[in-house]
Amino acid sequence: MVSEHGEAAAEENLTAKMFQLSVEQGEASLVPPEKETERVLYFLSNLDQNIAVIVRTVYCFKSPDQGNEKAGDVIREALSKVLVHYYPLAGRLTVSSERKLIVDCTGEGAVFVEAIADCEMEQIGDIAKPDPSMLGKLVYDVPGAKNMLEIPPLVAQVTKFKCGGFILGLAMNHCMFDGLGAMEFVNSWCETARGLPLSVPPFMDRTVLEARDPPLLEFPHHEFREIPDSPRTISLYQEEMLYKSFYFDPHRIEHLKSRATGDGVLHSCTTFEALSALVWRARTAALRVEHDQQTKLLFAVDGRSRFDPPLPKGYFGNGIVLTSALCDAGELLEKPFSFAVGLVQKAVRMITDGYMRSAIDYFEVTRVRPPLTATLLITTWSRLTFHATDFGWGKPVQSGPVALPEKEVILFLSHGKERRSTNVLLGLPDSAMVAFQELIEM
Repeated sequence: MVSEHGEAAAEENLTAKMFQLSVEQGEASLVPPEKETERVLYFLSNLDQNIAVIVRTVYCFKSPDQGNEKAGDVIREALSKVLVHYYPLAGRLTVSSERKLIVDCTGEGAVFVEAIADCEMEQIGDIAKPDPSMLGKLVYDVPGAKNMLEIPPLVAQVTKFKCGGFILGLAMNHCMFDGLGAMEFVNSWCETARGLPLSVPPFMDRTVLEARDPPLLEFPHHEFREIPDSPRTISLYQEEMLYKSFYFDPHRIEHLKSRATGDGVLHSCTTFEALSALVWRARTAALRVEHDQQTKLLFAVDGRSRFDPPLPKGYFGNGIVLTSALCDAGELLEKPFSFAVGLVQKAVRMITDGYMRSAIDYFEVTRVRPPLTATLLITTWSRLTFHATDFGWGKPVQSGPVALPEKEVILFLSHGKERRSTNVLLGLPDSAMVAFQELIEM
């Protein structure tokens, strides 16, 4: 989806306001594992502790060969079977004596709801831009839940539409797995629904990422550093939030990478490095951050292959490690583009086995989670194959997040059949979004 302009934007906004999705949810039930599973307290690593937020996603299915009558039954039955392998998802989060999250594997089950929409699925439109007010109706919220501990690790809703299509809405706690782990779980669920064996069985033992005894803090960990927000930025966030998607095709991405290497300081850069530097600079300028104010870029690097030894295939948990780049806003905006890209590259190169073990130990000692004040957190789903999810109705017509988890988060998603383009999703205060859009298209 390209960024909106002029009359097209006005027409789209008018259409969105006119269409109100109405969904009638059935009664929630629990889906326990099909067979008896271990009743244990399941260890979560310190990498799991850092990002314990609920992630909501939707998958839209429509098959020319079959309707949606059996969708709920098929998906529910397959869930019961796959939970035998992923049994902690049928448990409940609690806090251990060490003040850490842990899973009580009670076998209670995941929450499952069937719902009916009063419209055709096509009326939902393009979900490339998160729309929490509409898409939120497609994911079940546990009533009365006051905190994360009162929300089961996995909540699923199947919403059927008049056209024969259906949407699977999932709410999953990030402490249970990162994007790759979630993708492997959903694909295992799909394989189970189609009567296939699991192509990537989960590796369940997270103690391979235990903190060292005694802990050893070998590196400075700026990702955990708290920076006060500037008063100007705080006042901007009193405005209405706007959410937009910006489209980068291969030609535009190559142009951006050429710009990053044009002054000869850098010999090469990746798509992620160039895009991250671009949005970091544009967002900092759009929020009118004072030049002497520090700004932090935070992003996750997949550490699976960077650990020594590498994490086992199918590792069930978070294998990502947060890294950061830090500088004054003035320096970020006034120096050449290659400077910002270089900061991102240095942050990527920091992620070694030693650095990751030090980050695990840092949490063990401090129990501090990375703060998001004066921070941009970029998360990338561009390498995840959620678009290949198939419960027996073919691949999703479209899929994506319901909302961005925090106002500081920007999401990179792959786009198009060949997955060579990227959608950049973000939310900003109204006036800042106008400025961001101008800066991003220069």
